[in-house]
Amino acid sequence: QVQLVESGGGLVQAGGSLRLSCVASGRTFSNYALGWFRQAPGKEREFVGYIGITTYYADSVKGRFTISRDNAKNTVYLQMNSLKPEDTAVYYCAARPISYSGYYYTEGAYAYWGQGTQVTVSS
Repeated sequence: QVQLVESGGGLVQAGGSLRLSCVASGRTFSNYALGWFRQAPGKEREFVGYIGITTYYADSVKGRFTISRDNAKNTVYLQMNSLKPEDTAVYYCAARPISYSGYYYTEGAYAYWGQGTQVTVSS
């Protein structure tokens, strides 16, 4: 079992930056790949980015968002720059064994989820 806790959300103006953190506990953190997803009001949850052996991003955030991890701190980060109002959503981190080969951009590929943190970008 892996427990995930996100933090760092808040209200920011368009063009601003935020850094989200996701702290994991329960298992060896380095054995897991992490994904970030988000869900805007009235919309389905969507893939944002992934960090495992390699890193992937959704086209909508590529060049603006960066995922990194610190295995010593059991933490994955999502650095969000040049934020837009359409980035407003609840952001979730998710974990799966790093050896798993399922599609990294699908919710079903992840066994563990955090509770989410709200990001609001004002225009």
